[in-house]
Amino acid sequence: SLLQLKLWNKYRVSNIPSLIFIDASSGKVVCRNGLLVIRDDPEGLEFPWGPKPFSEVVAGPLLRNNGQTLDSSALEGSHVGVYFSAHWCPPCRSLTRVLVESYRKIKEAGQKFEILFVSADRSEDSFKQYFSEMPWVAVPYADEARRSRLNRLYGIQGIPTLIVLDAKGEVITRQGRVEVLNDVECREFPWHPKPVLELTDSNAVQLNEGPCLVLFVDSEDDGESEAAKQLIQPIAEKIIAKYKAKEEEA
Repeated sequence: SLLQLKLWNKYRVSNIPSLIFIDASSGKVVCRNGLLVIRDDPEGLEFPWGPKPFSEVVAGPLLRNNGQTLDSSALEGSHVGVYFSAHWCPPCRSLTRVLVESYRKIKEAGQKFEILFVSADRSEDSFKQYFSEMPWVAVPYADEARRSRLNRLYGIQGIPTLIVLDAKGEVITRQGRVEVLNDVECREFPWHPKPVLELTDSNAVQLNEGPCLVLFVDSEDDGESEAAKQLIQPIAEKIIAKYKAKEEEA
């Protein structure tokens, strides 16, 4: 029915089963990954499962690949890329290769930036092998509860996923993967979402995220695509502002 379709679209459900908790009084999503919640907290001790700040969920020791540990408080004041990935997944491995270069460029430009690897590897050994290629920090593989809490916090439905946070731990973009692949020189870092994008192979994945307006223009005439952009830019900005005011994702 139409109502069912509206609910699927409203909550951007792309696979089933999917369990989403909402606050009945405000209608806001409390938690997207309800299935993980009831698996991790069958007794309901953490009810009502609302979003906690990143700093609280990540709290604890983090690893470097040389065996050194540091406290998660070391991330404070930096932009953070929370990187959900695993060695068994080929798109993850190819993203990691690009990301290592991006990380180096951003650090060399003097930006405060750290990446946190949250592994979905199937064993400690494959985690260690994969992590040995990474110059950043990771949640210890053995700390399954913390890895799971981070998955829950961001409603991760597939890997690789790169969530970029600002220095306060607020989400700038969930589309870090697309941004890194589209902006190899990292000129746009920290990748605040643009209201209007030019459609490319690497950002087409965003067509699955929700309703999209796609405007086709004659590519022979460069002036035409610029004019089209000018036309839809203010409309897009208005829509984004409206959602921001409601504290919802556009």
